[in-house]
Amino acid sequence: MKLMKQDIDKNRKKYSGAEIFVKCLEAEGVKLVFGYPGGAVLHIYDELHKQDKVSHILVRHEQGAVHAAEGYAKSSNIPGVVLVTSGPGATNAITGIADAYMDSVPIVIFTGQVRTALIGNDAFQEVDTVGITRPCVKHNFMVTKVEDMAETIKKAFYIATTGRPGPVVVDIPKDITEEICEFNYPKSISMRSYNPDIVVKDEPIDKAVKKILASKKPVIYAGGGVINSNASEELTQLAKYLNFPVTNTLMGLGCYPGTDEQFIQMLGMHGSYEANMAMHDCDLLLAVGARFDDRITGRLDKFSPGATIIHIDVDPSSVSKNIKAHIPIIGDVKNVLNKLSEKIIQKKENPQNIDKWWGQINEWRKKDSFKYSQGDKIIKPQYVVDRLYELTKGDAFITSDVGQHQMWTAQLYKFNKPRRWINSGGLGAMGFGLPSAMGAQFANPESLVCCVTGEASIQMCIQELSTCLQYGLPIKIINLNNRYMGMVRQWQEFFYEGRYAMSYMDALPDFVKLAESYGHIGHKIEKPLDVDDAIIDAINQKDRLVFLDFITDQDENVFPMIATGEAHNKMILS
Repeated sequence: MKLMKQDIDKNRKKYSGAEIFVKCLEAEGVKLVFGYPGGAVLHIYDELHKQDKVSHILVRHEQGAVHAAEGYAKSSNIPGVVLVTSGPGATNAITGIADAYMDSVPIVIFTGQVRTALIGNDAFQEVDTVGITRPCVKHNFMVTKVEDMAETIKKAFYIATTGRPGPVVVDIPKDITEEICEFNYPKSISMRSYNPDIVVKDEPIDKAVKKILASKKPVIYAGGGVINSNASEELTQLAKYLNFPVTNTLMGLGCYPGTDEQFIQMLGMHGSYEANMAMHDCDLLLAVGARFDDRITGRLDKFSPGATIIHIDVDPSSVSKNIKAHIPIIGDVKNVLNKLSEKIIQKKENPQNIDKWWGQINEWRKKDSFKYSQGDKIIKPQYVVDRLYELTKGDAFITSDVGQHQMWTAQLYKFNKPRRWINSGGLGAMGFGLPSAMGAQFANPESLVCCVTGEASIQMCIQELSTCLQYGLPIKIINLNNRYMGMVRQWQEFFYEGRYAMSYMDALPDFVKLAESYGHIGHKIEKPLDVDDAIIDAINQKDRLVFLDFITDQDENVFPMIATGEAHNKMILS
């Protein structure tokens, strides 16, 4: 049924689909929507314009909208929300959606769609959004009746934020936003096919406790699931009681204090010597909220060959997917760690003395595998990250993209708190850094947010500098400019006999002028002696975005490195 606007005004028990959409966001407590308007969503945009409870952030590209929502969600534990139009609006968002799926980020993406009568007719700006996004979402919906709008949106937020978090897409045809009906937003939701509340069984807990207490060479391997579950405190408490060494995945950095003596640094392809060697030689591997991806495991048949593997994860499909778990424990990480602590700490159970194991780990530590040498002429990229850590006192929100700059930041910036390290892990998306920094800054307006990026990555979403100006975001951009696609060049050096096919950048912009053209402050830094002053000056610019273009060593590589298909104990150290 359709009514004219004047009829709607006479009977406020009924609302248009666009009005219901906004009311649903209000009911969910949504404060920010990142988006870009277009024909299919103009009714919704008109309603957003009429109210002041939900703010809309106008990005400059739909990929930027989703990455911004990811940064917002990752840094705040509040789901991010995106609104884009049909056709290219939806397809431009796909990279961000896939990134959120790989990294378990709770976001809800609303896409416009052509009118229902036109679906399947190759109408203007029509794509099969549900079909396109199906492989890279936790779930998706198409609203086909205005009466279903409220319940569908409630389901979307419920699915996105429970169990293993992830992106949910809701596709809304334009005519649905015109039709009217009564508004009733469900207080709760129950879905027969989706039950994220998993009861943790006692049997695997008891088995795990026995193995933990008997272990002589244990390692705790903690990933992003600890952060998603808000279980950092529980993990730290258990690790300290047991005196076990702790390593983190790239996505798990910050879930255990990075400056603690039990922390043996990040593991994996560019992880520390001590972490990788400990993983290879351990007799017990306690995997907590980590999914054993290929950048971690290396050669599967040589992965932790002598270890009993205990794998804790909320997602049953992630357990024993790549590496067989001897003791799988399915459940929310926080709940499982509490149960383990109850059995071990509260009952004052004593683990094995592992001083000998710590002695071996400390011998491996002497390799100092993240070391570098800074001279007085050329800036080493590691030095910039080191100084950023010292000058920010390790208390900034740090975003990054993918590549060498990401690895150096992960290696050298010590994260003592969760949700301070925001990067693209599973998908490895260039261009992630700047828009995710926007989202983090919106979520934490009084905090220092720094984007550590490279000259290739920053150009993927550099138009978001305009968004930063519009909303006055004082982000600090740390551009490690080596005039190469650094990680591509490194692999070409190692495995392609130095043939740097299309990996060099010989037409780079003047980033200082570019930043200034967008209304920001830009500085070019070429000498090591100027690094500190540049960073300090940027931090002191409380209300301005500052773009620091550090001209760094072109030939610097990330070490250690494990070549694809090699075991943990086969590291290239220099």
